[in-house]
Amino acid sequence: MIKKIVKILKRIMIGILSIVGVVTLVGVAFINVSPQFGSGAKELSLERIRKSPNFLNGAFKNTEKTLQNTGFKWSTIPKFFTDGNNKTPSVELPMEKLSKSFFDTKPQQPRITWFGHSAAFVELEGLNIFIDPMLGDVPAPHPLLGSKRFQKELPISIDSLPKIDVVLISHDHYDHLDYGSIVKLKDKVDQFYVPLGIKAHLTSWGIDATKIIEFDWWDNINYKGIEFVSTPARHFSGRGVTNRNSTLWCSWVLKSENSSIFFSGDSGYGKHFKEIGSTYGPFDFAMLECGQYNKQWSQIHMTPEETIQASIDVQSNLSMPIHWGSFKLALHSWDDPILRITAKATELNVKITTPKVGESIVLNGNEFPSEKWWVENK
Repeated sequence: MIKKIVKILKRIMIGILSIVGVVTLVGVAFINVSPQFGSGAKELSLERIRKSPNFLNGAFKNTEKTLQNTGFKWSTIPKFFTDGNNKTPSVELPMEKLSKSFFDTKPQQPRITWFGHSAAFVELEGLNIFIDPMLGDVPAPHPLLGSKRFQKELPISIDSLPKIDVVLISHDHYDHLDYGSIVKLKDKVDQFYVPLGIKAHLTSWGIDATKIIEFDWWDNINYKGIEFVSTPARHFSGRGVTNRNSTLWCSWVLKSENSSIFFSGDSGYGKHFKEIGSTYGPFDFAMLECGQYNKQWSQIHMTPEETIQASIDVQSNLSMPIHWGSFKLALHSWDDPILRITAKATELNVKITTPKVGESIVLNGNEFPSEKWWVENK
């Protein structure tokens, strides 16, 4: 009897190991074959990475001690695959549709159009600048590995977008650097400005290396009258299972003779916001991360209350919450970020704008979107 049980257990174990082996082989093959994972840095890029003061012991580091895991529990994982707790909207969200001619008329003042999550189209001093243009349906290397965009369509098709002078990338996570979006956009773009290490991803996707410039923190360039500065963020990077923190992450400063704009990228709250504010502030406008937070990863994503403090730290006249309203990447309700940030902004008298996806903000100092459109779309 015991021998039979042992034999059965052996067969079960062999079966389990076989399944694990097959899954592992399929996973490895998928990573090696699928272009979505990008590529590792080579030659001159690798040399710059190794010389960076922010690269230590084979990985990029934050300016202050940062834990990616602040109490993670394995029981959390199944919760990502359910829609309980109002994590996705129960109705279709409102959106401003844009015509192809929308971008033909250049505004006299800077205009920022929100494409949802962290994607923003900035028109500044005659230039078209697209920041973190994630325009795909799912922020993952495969549609089965992530949740779909809340909106069924984009405000405007990629084909209808105008010529783009500069694409800015904050880091290489899938909800910011999307393979499909970049491939469709690449022929419209003159320049790609990216953190150290990301050039390899783009060249593997067919982008000419001469169109790509990599930045370390505090590197800057003046392009057609606009100063672009790569500034610190408190986050991490990686598109695969073996390349964690092999590329840099950043925030961005855009300064012209008449205007100044800040984009936080993904970031936990930290001392870098005050440093950026004291160095390049005050800002006319800031786009600040506000969503996908949790106590279990509290040092790499801000809470809405911390977002308001970051707005104060960088000395922004008007701020817009980003990184919310399009994807389910955390466990909070889809509207928790906007409910909490509007409450805190009111409490501290901080000026914020809350556009719908596809809606624009013109920095004329007077009017900006403030409709509570989420209240009727819970």
